Amino acid sequence: MNKKVKVLVFPCGAENATEIYQALRYSIHVEIFGASSMDDHGRYTFEKYVGGLPNINEPGFQVEFEMLIDRLKIDMVFATHDSVMEYLSEKSQAIGFFLVNGAPKTTAVARKKSATYQMFAAHSWSPNVFPNPDAVDVWPAVIKPDCGQGGQDVQVVHDRAEASVALSRVASPVLMEYLPGDEVTVDCFTDRKGRLVWVGARTRERVRAGISMRSSLLPLDESIEGIAQDINASLKFRGPWFFQLKQDRGGRWKLLEFSCRVAGTMVAQRARGVNLPLMAVHDYLERDVKALANRCVEMVDRRIVTKAEMEHPYEAVFVDLDETLVIDGFAVPTVLAFIYQSIAAGKKLVLITRHAKNVAETLTRARIALNLFDEIIHITDGSSKALYVVPDAIFIDNHFPERYEVMEKCNVPVFDVDAIEFFLR
Repeated sequence: MNKKVKVLVFPCGAENATEIYQALRYSIHVEIFGASSMDDHGRYTFEKYVGGLPNINEPGFQVEFEMLIDRLKIDMVFATHDSVMEYLSEKSQAIGFFLVNGAPKTTAVARKKSATYQMFAAHSWSPNVFPNPDAVDVWPAVIKPDCGQGGQDVQVVHDRAEASVALSRVASPVLMEYLPGDEVTVDCFTDRKGRLVWVGARTRERVRAGISMRSSLLPLDESIEGIAQDINASLKFRGPWFFQLKQDRGGRWKLLEFSCRVAGTMVAQRARGVNLPLMAVHDYLERDVKALANRCVEMVDRRIVTKAEMEHPYEAVFVDLDETLVIDGFAVPTVLAFIYQSIAAGKKLVLITRHAKNVAETLTRARIALNLFDEIIHITDGSSKALYVVPDAIFIDNHFPERYEVMEKCNVPVFDVDAIEFFLR
């Protein structure tokens, strides 16, 4: 097999970084790394994680980033923030890595709303931008920061006086027409030949901190596809990118912004079979890519996921059977996932149980293989499980008295079934 493409995601703690990781983690073509300048969720997502890099605005960043690229032999980088994308686009060629969608002119235009609107001013789908409040023809209007993202610091202003105050409070403000209609995000992919391989529109039905938590996948209409083709023809893209549209007072789509990076809710496209980050890897390998979408997937809904850090070093996992590994005759998926994760990490697996029936038969009925465990301890004399649990272990059991006794006598971490999800990678 050819050597894997070494991919770095930077910074790796945001939602879109997690989506890139999930999209690539099982690919046989990829070895994926994450790096961040701040201590964030990336350390719990990426198994191969590098923290403590300087901020891109700090003097030592470029030297340390170059050393990281060289040390890890990185082939390609996904930048997950617009400012990082713009910064790296000027340096990727000299450092020696491929920056996904990192054409310098494209990243510079994408970073500034003013540059975006100026670039596309001749198109009917470009919003009206006003030089000052006196030029506004219809109120209300909108003021947004030139380099903002995620809807941060966007204000609706209702007259000249309110606009003047808001303009004085926003750094590098843009004054534009108010768009009261529906909003959509359009995920795109452009290959190395400049061909627009994928255009997929989705709604933004429930938004938290600028992130779409519920999206319905929409049939593609001609006007949206036409806007995608216009943007693609005007600038150089290679990889996943997206743009956002909102309807004006007459129901016509107008451009809010576009970006060269992966969006967190691009997961909606992956849910229906279109893995845009993986397509970028294959395109990097000079392979022609196609999108194969499952039409049966129409909506995605997201939630916050919590991960915990365990400071206790352990070499063995002791797990109970009844109402822990098996509930109502069926295997508990979360516990099984943790068991397989533990096996991959080289841990010893011990099933410890007071099961009243034949353990092997119960496991077989639940379709759990006996050889999943290095040892099976079947307690039939009423003795304490604490007699068997070793110091360098963790203990998983649904029964509180058992957990309490093991913690008191063995001084090891103990967990109920509900807690296991916190430690899955």
